[in-house]
Amino acid sequence: MGLIKFLGALFGGGRNVIAETAEIFRPNAEKADMREAAFQQAALAQMAAEFTGAPGLWGQFVDGLNRLPRPAMAFGCLFLFWSAMSDPIWFAERMTGLALVPEPLWALMGAIVAFYFGARELHKFRGTAMQKEAARIIAQAPQVARSVSQLQALRHDSPGAADTGPDAEVALAAVDVTDNPALDDWKRAA
Repeated sequence: MGLIKFLGALFGGGRNVIAETAEIFRPNAEKADMREAAFQQAALAQMAAEFTGAPGLWGQFVDGLNRLPRPAMAFGCLFLFWSAMSDPIWFAERMTGLALVPEPLWALMGAIVAFYFGARELHKFRGTAMQKEAARIIAQAPQVARSVSQLQALRHDSPGAADTGPDAEVALAAVDVTDNPALDDWKRAA
C-alpha cells in the first residue's frame, strides 16, 4: 500500500509526470499538429479576405492591362510572318533596319521580357562593351542604308522598276504584238 501511495504522489492525482517531463525535451506531437492546423487556417482566412472585396475600376483596368503583352507578342509574331509573305520588300527593309539596334538594347529588351515572364537573373553590362557595340553599329549604318535603298529599288511602284536597261531584246519583247486568241475574241465582242 505504501508503494501505491508513493507512486500516486509521484505521478500526481491523474497527472502523467513522465509525459510532462518528456515534453520538456520533445514537444507534444498532437498539440504541435493542432497549432500548425490553426496557423494554416488563419493564413487561409487572411488570404481569402484579400479576395472577398469587389475589385474597383482601377483594379479591373490593371488586370486587363496585365493580360495584354502575351497576346500582343503572339499577334506581332503572326503579323511578321504575314508581312514576310505579303510584302517581302517591306519586311526586308524592316529586318535590315534591325541590324542598327545596339546589342545592349537587345539585351535590355530581353531582360524586360524575361523578367515579365518570370526570369530570375539579369546580366550586367559594362560601359566599355556598350561603347564598342555603338561604334560597330555606327560603322554598319552606311551599309544598311545602301541595302535599304537597293530593296526600295526592287519595289513594283518605284520609278524605273520596269526599265530594261541596255537589254534591247527585252525592250523589243515588251512592245512586240503577239497573237492572243482570247484578246481577239474580246475585241470582237466589244
